[in-house]
Amino acid sequence: MNFNIEIPKIPELAIKMLLDSGFEAGVVGGCTRDALMGKVPHDWDICTSATPQEIQSVFKNFKMILMGLKHGTVVVLIDKENIEITTYRIDGDYSDGRRPDTVCFTRSLIEDLSRRDYTQNAIFYNETQGIIDPFNGRADIEDKVLKCVGNPDIRLKEDALRIIRGLRFASKLGFEVEKSTKIAMFNNKELLSKVSQERITVEFVKLLQGQNAMNVLDEFQEIIAYIIPETKAMMGFQQHNPYHCYDVWQHTLVALSNCNNLIEKLTMFFHDIGKPSCFTLDARGVGHFYKHPQVSFEITTKIFKRMKFTTAEGINSNDLKDILELIKYHDYPIEPKKNIIKKVLSKLNGNLVQFERLLSVKKADALAQAPDKLNHRLKEIQEIELIFHEVIKDSPCTTIKDLAITGSDLINLGIPVGEQIGKILKALLEQVINEQVSNEKDILLKEAGKYL
Repeated sequence: MNFNIEIPKIPELAIKMLLDSGFEAGVVGGCTRDALMGKVPHDWDICTSATPQEIQSVFKNFKMILMGLKHGTVVVLIDKENIEITTYRIDGDYSDGRRPDTVCFTRSLIEDLSRRDYTQNAIFYNETQGIIDPFNGRADIEDKVLKCVGNPDIRLKEDALRIIRGLRFASKLGFEVEKSTKIAMFNNKELLSKVSQERITVEFVKLLQGQNAMNVLDEFQEIIAYIIPETKAMMGFQQHNPYHCYDVWQHTLVALSNCNNLIEKLTMFFHDIGKPSCFTLDARGVGHFYKHPQVSFEITTKIFKRMKFTTAEGINSNDLKDILELIKYHDYPIEPKKNIIKKVLSKLNGNLVQFERLLSVKKADALAQAPDKLNHRLKEIQEIELIFHEVIKDSPCTTIKDLAITGSDLINLGIPVGEQIGKILKALLEQVINEQVSNEKDILLKEAGKYL
C-alpha cells in the first residue's frame, strides 16, 4: 500500500538536490516511524548513497558542519536550518559495546538499514521510491510490536544502550516487546555497565514519561534494578499495612501512573525507595516505615548524583532540589486548617507552586493505596486545596523575609548580633503563622522586646 509522507520544504529540498545529482536519498528512522503513526516528526534525518565527500560537493554553496564526518554525517545549513545527512554505512565490530570500531560506507540502502536497532527505525522513504521496508517495520508499527532488526542478541551486544532505548520506545509508543527481543534484553542487561550513566539517565527519564511506563517498569524489573540497584529491595516487598493493598514496587508504579508531569513522576518513582530499610512489624503484625521519607530523600540524593540527572532533557538542578523536597515531605501530615497550611508553606520557603505539587504528590500516593481509605483522603486533599487558595489571596507571611521587621530592627532594639537574632525572627514568624500576633512592625517590635 502506497503512503505519502509530507516532508517539510527544507529537508525535501536537500533530498531533491541529492537525487538530482544522481544519488539515492530519503528520510529514515524516527521521522518515518512517527509519520507512519500519524504523528508530526520533530527531526528529519536524511540518509543517502552519496559519500561524505560527494555530499560536500552537492552542497558546496552552503555552510556545513563536518564534526561527524568519520561516521558519514554532514550537517548542512539551509535557510538557517541544520539538516543532518548521513551516508549509507556498514558498522564494524563493537568491541566496547557502544560504538563501532570501524565504519565502511556503502551504496546499498539495505545494508544501511540492516545495521539499525529496531524495525520501526529501519524504514526509508522518498517521494520517488515510496516506502522501502525490508524488515517489515511498518507491520510491526501497526501491530504495536517492538522488534530488533535481525538477530536481537547480536543487535543488543553491539550497543547495550539499545536495551534502555527499546524500553523507552515501548513506554512512549505503547508497544509490546517481541519475545526474542525481550529475552535478549534480559540476557544482555549486564552490558549496560559499559554505557555511561548520562546516556542511561537520558533514556530512563524519557521512559518515565511514556504512556506505557507503568507496564514497562513492571515487566522489565530486572533491568531497572540493574541500572538502579536500590530499587531491587522494593520489588515484591509486602507492606503488611491496612492502608496499603500493593507491595512497595507496585504501589510506586500505580502512584507514578497518576502523575501528570516529570517532576511529580520522578518524585513518585523514588518517594518510597527507603521503605524496605525502615520496615518494622509491631506486635499485631502491622508494618510500619518510620522515617522512610527522610531515608528515601537520602538514598535519592545519592542516586541523582551518581546517575548525573542534570544531564537529562527537561531537568535542571533546581528541579532536582524540588523533587528531593517533595520526597522529604510527601508523607508530612497536612490538615485543612489555615495555620497548618501556612506552616507547610513555611517549610517550602513560601513556594506556592511547590505546595500545589505536594498536594498532587499526596493525591497520587493516595490513589495507590487501599481503596477503602481513598474517599476520605481525596476529600481531605480537596478541602486543603480550597483553604490553600483562600490563604494565598491574603499574601500570607510564611517566611522570615515576609516579616514586617528585619534583623537590623532587632539590633536597633538592643538585641546583640548573633544567633539570637535568627532565633527571635523564627519565633516571631511562628507566632504570625499561628495568628497569635499580626505581621505589623510595631507589634512585632513590642513582641521582640520581650527577649531583651
